[in-house]
Amino acid sequence: MQTILGSGGAIGVGVAQALTAWTRDIRLVSRNPRKVNETDTLFPADLSDPQEIDRAVAGSEIVYVTIGFDYTAAIWRAKWPPFMRAVVAACEKHQAKLVFFDNVYMYDPAEIPHMTETSRIAPISQKGAVRAEIATMITDAVAAGRLTALIARSADFYGPGNDKSVLISTVYDNLRTGKPANWFISGDHLHTFTYTPDAAKATALLGNTPDAYNQVWHVPTDSTRLTGRDWVALFARELGVAPRLQTMPQWILSLVGIFVPILREFREMTYQYDRDYVFDSSKFEKRFGIKATPPEQAVREIVAAQPRG
Repeated sequence: MQTILGSGGAIGVGVAQALTAWTRDIRLVSRNPRKVNETDTLFPADLSDPQEIDRAVAGSEIVYVTIGFDYTAAIWRAKWPPFMRAVVAACEKHQAKLVFFDNVYMYDPAEIPHMTETSRIAPISQKGAVRAEIATMITDAVAAGRLTALIARSADFYGPGNDKSVLISTVYDNLRTGKPANWFISGDHLHTFTYTPDAAKATALLGNTPDAYNQVWHVPTDSTRLTGRDWVALFARELGVAPRLQTMPQWILSLVGIFVPILREFREMTYQYDRDYVFDSSKFEKRFGIKATPPEQAVREIVAAQPRG
């Protein structure tokens, strides 16, 4: 049995699809799970309840954590640590391997121009501090010999049907509706993005590779050196529109954030846009011989899958 906690998002669905290469015994866990594959087992659960987490993990060989919580620092502080403590405890109790799908918020901002699996952890944001805390729970349990686990880490991601992606919501959605694309701080810095189908396939592969455990992995992410303006141009060309771009400096984010909660929450993350942001996945590529989807192809697939108008 391979179990996905938080099975309804873009990564959870993609992992469920990819896991069929290894097993047909897949358990999907969320408040209202829906089948991805015909043979999936649906397991409705309240993942804020440690007892229900324990029941969801019981009988699992591998547990994938792909859950997402609302994008506010207060909710992350309240929900992530107790959730992860319960998951680690359940995996230890039931001797299940743990695969945690993670992001880069815990890295020192000085590492952002070239992030690797060994980048220094020194977050400056509230959300980054939460991510560092929960990742440390996993690595401490591994170091103590209580848990077999791996962390699959992704850059900012984008993909078909992923309406929570910044790249989709501020670039694609704007351009397709006749508005200029929005970009934070400056459109002239490099910014790499992870394509969600690549991330999901890589996470499933890592989970089913015994010697991948007890390590951190960056999932495959294209290394083409694209700036914000370049990303806007890619989407504009595929949509057949002008690559209009407007940048949102810090002071505008602070002002608009008074009225738009998601932008208020995003202000602490703008350090990722005032410098180059390069995510290095060469460790994964060398180990598995798998390259990420080129941005041109990814954008073409996204535009083909997304609604127009």
